[in-house]
Amino acid sequence: MLEKKWWHNSVVYQIYPRSFYDSNNDGIGDLKGIISKLDYLRKLGIDVIWLSPVYKSPNDDNGYDISDYRDIMDEFGTMEDMDNLLSEANSRGIKILMDLVVNHTSDENIWFKNAVRDENSKYRDYYVFRKAVDGKVPNDLGSIFSGSAWELDEKSGEYYLHLFSKKQPDLNWENEDMRNEVYDMINFWLDKGVGGFRLDVIDLVGKQPDQCITGNGPKLHDYLQEMNLRSFGNKDVLTVGETWGATPEIAKLYSNPNRNELSMVFQFEHISLDEIPGKSKWDLAPLDFIKLKEVFNKWQTELSNDGWNSLFWNNHDLPRIVSRWGNDSKEYRELSSKMLATVLHMQKGTPYIYQGEEIGMTNVKFDSIEDYRDIELLNMYKERMENGYQKDDIMKSIYAKGRDNARTPMHWDGSINGGFSNVAPWIKVNPNYVDINVENNLKDSDSVFNHYKQLISIRKENDVVVYGDFKLLDRNHKSIFAYIRELNNERLFIVANFYVNNEEFILGKDIKFEGVEILLSNYKDSSEDIEKLNLRPYEAIIYKLK
Repeated sequence: MLEKKWWHNSVVYQIYPRSFYDSNNDGIGDLKGIISKLDYLRKLGIDVIWLSPVYKSPNDDNGYDISDYRDIMDEFGTMEDMDNLLSEANSRGIKILMDLVVNHTSDENIWFKNAVRDENSKYRDYYVFRKAVDGKVPNDLGSIFSGSAWELDEKSGEYYLHLFSKKQPDLNWENEDMRNEVYDMINFWLDKGVGGFRLDVIDLVGKQPDQCITGNGPKLHDYLQEMNLRSFGNKDVLTVGETWGATPEIAKLYSNPNRNELSMVFQFEHISLDEIPGKSKWDLAPLDFIKLKEVFNKWQTELSNDGWNSLFWNNHDLPRIVSRWGNDSKEYRELSSKMLATVLHMQKGTPYIYQGEEIGMTNVKFDSIEDYRDIELLNMYKERMENGYQKDDIMKSIYAKGRDNARTPMHWDGSINGGFSNVAPWIKVNPNYVDINVENNLKDSDSVFNHYKQLISIRKENDVVVYGDFKLLDRNHKSIFAYIRELNNERLFIVANFYVNNEEFILGKDIKFEGVEILLSNYKDSSEDIEKLNLRPYEAIIYKLK
């Protein structure tokens, strides 16, 4: 049995501050806006907020390009506002998780300014500079945001590495002075009372660009153990690493408590199942549902007690799950939102809710490319147009996978701009805010919000959800996701129809029980005859077996 930690039965809520709530009507969400909505989040039942970056930034990549790690972005407020947020959240039993972006900085960071101003400065080696090869880029490493990962520093004639935007130069983790400055910065925030960190693309910090190694470099875990030792390791905080290439074996390296690295990681294996293998996320494929069950089963069983899972469908980089693998039609949006939540939240691990997920917010379809703001999306559009793709096909990919699907403003009520702001927001609001909003959800006892609230309550009241074993049932059923959670003498049976057609599910004779109790369902009249269930579209039920 794992040593129990406070974050094992916590539920994390991710806030994208720019789009959460605008308190001063400048079209941009801010820290005071978050403070004003803390009671709403407490009502939902979450106990951790993960804040996407609020540090000072020129916003080339919406805050993931940091110019000053110890100051707050002007549009979001002041350090005093940040201190107030920490205080107000803590007084409500809510911890704040900072987004730690230390693979790269902004090119407007004083470190990088010094690095390009003076080639002999100690800061030059804080970054990755290389000489040209035959008058060209050092090698063919590509940027995740398209094009080469090398940008010419015209003053010196050398190239610097940027695995993302050219305004996001990569830090050189082989430099000890740079690492020490990062650890000092982490301790600065710990001293302020933050409850932990989400570590952005942390699997890239061990990069060895001369060998074209980016993820999972040979020194990666040495760096993380050093970070743990020098900063958060002796604090009771939550740390979660964003690790796109993780397998269960790699995840154990990060999250096994005996290794002194991180609490858990985000793995993205399930999130890549609607891509064409070997191509980009923009090249769409239907979801392989059997594979989805296999991936969840693998992570639930193989990580076992040697690490800890994070559970998520959505974040600021992903499309809305109800539009992606649910059904966002008027008839089925609420049912499928609740089904997807049930399937995820009853698994073992720490669940993450992304703002608006708890009210069933959907993807958006803007008519014009001019209405989009995401640098990744805009770069892809430009590149594909130049390469002769059809505009309609490009827009279809954007509607399905664009990051701006997650970044449109939060819907608070049916008033102008969804109650987010009295002025035009930095990105347009999804027009369906009139129907889908917090106010409507709070008035309806059967809303998506109240379903999430009940799921959180079930997790907090039942150790079997937090620590129980996971057993997948009928893995080859083409439409139904069913599993058992078991701890000591407690058992829960979770069954969900992932699709719109009625489906039959027959429970195996090996599962013995004397009676059942329905803990939660997304239909009001679900059957207690679980030996042979006829599940309606998107029906999801949590049974307690007696």
